[in-house]
Amino acid sequence: MVKEQAIYDPEFITVTHPNPEFPEAFDLSIQEGRRIGADLLIATDPDADRLGAAVRIGDDYHLLTGNQIASLLLHYILEAKKQAGTLPADGAVIKSFVSTELADKICADYGVEMITVETGFKFIGDAIAGFEQNHDHTFLFGFEESYGYLIKPFVRDKDAVQSTLLLAEVAAYYQEQGKTLADGLHDLYEQYGYFSERTTSLEFTGLTGPKKMAALMTKFREEAPTDFAGTAIERTEDYLSGQARTQAGDTTTLTLPQSDVLKYYLTDGTWIAIRPSGTEPKVKFYIGVQGDSEQAANAKLASYADALHAFAADAE
Repeated sequence: MVKEQAIYDPEFITVTHPNPEFPEAFDLSIQEGRRIGADLLIATDPDADRLGAAVRIGDDYHLLTGNQIASLLLHYILEAKKQAGTLPADGAVIKSFVSTELADKICADYGVEMITVETGFKFIGDAIAGFEQNHDHTFLFGFEESYGYLIKPFVRDKDAVQSTLLLAEVAAYYQEQGKTLADGLHDLYEQYGYFSERTTSLEFTGLTGPKKMAALMTKFREEAPTDFAGTAIERTEDYLSGQARTQAGDTTTLTLPQSDVLKYYLTDGTWIAIRPSGTEPKVKFYIGVQGDSEQAANAKLASYADALHAFAADAE
C-alpha cells in the first residue's frame, strides 16, 4: 500500500483527481512501485467501484485502459470456464455501447452472447435483473470503458473489490508463463486484431456552457457529416430520434432507450460516439478503431480525434 494514501482523507490531498481514469492518480504508486520493484500497480477510486492498473515494462510502468483491463478479465473468465467445462450454453456478457469491440470478438470466439446497453452501469444491472427474472441467460461478466467491471452479480454496480482480486489472479496466470499483462494483451491483439479506443471531450464552462453543448449536438445533427478524416460514414445512429440511417437512406428503429447520443459506423470498421456528459459541462467523443498493428490503430485514433475536434470547433 502507498502509505500516504492509506489514511482516511475526505479531501484526497495526495491526488488532483482520486480516480484511476486519470494517469496522475498513479504518481505515488509508481514511485512506490519503483522502490520495491512491483510488477503490477492497482488503484481504485475512493468508493472502490472503478479500477485502473499499470504494468511494469523494464524500468517503467505502462498504464492499461479500462477497455484493455476488461478484455483481459473477460478472456480469462471465458477460457477458465471452457477448460473447466463450466461455460454455460446460455452465457452472456454485458457492456455499454461505447466500450471496446474487442470484447465482442472474444465472446464470438467462445460462443457467448454479447449484450450492449446504454452508458451507465445501472443499465447493466437492469439487464442482470432481467436474466434472473426470465431465466434466459447466465451472467458471465459486465463492463464499461470508464474502468468499471463486474464479476459476480450479487453486486448491482461496478465493483473494484472483485476486480482487484481477479486482475491479480490474471497477472499471476501470465507470470507463470513468463509474461506480463501487457504481453497477454498483445496475445489478444494477435489473435483478434488490434483494437484501440480513445475518449476525448470538449469542455463548456460558465453560464453559456449548456447552450453551447446543445448547439454542438445540433450541429452534428443538422450538418450531418458524411465522413471523418476522409473515411465515409456507413451508418448513423441517433438515439434521440430513435432512428438509424445508412448512407443509402435506409432507416431502422433503434431498441435502446432514448438519449442524446449520436453514433457513427465508418467503412473501415471505426465507430465514433458523441454524447453530452450527464455530470460535467463536457461533450464526450468516443472513438474505437481497428488496425493491422498497434501503431496503425493509434494513428487512426489521432486522425479521427483531430477530425472530430475540427468539425466541432465553430459550434456556438
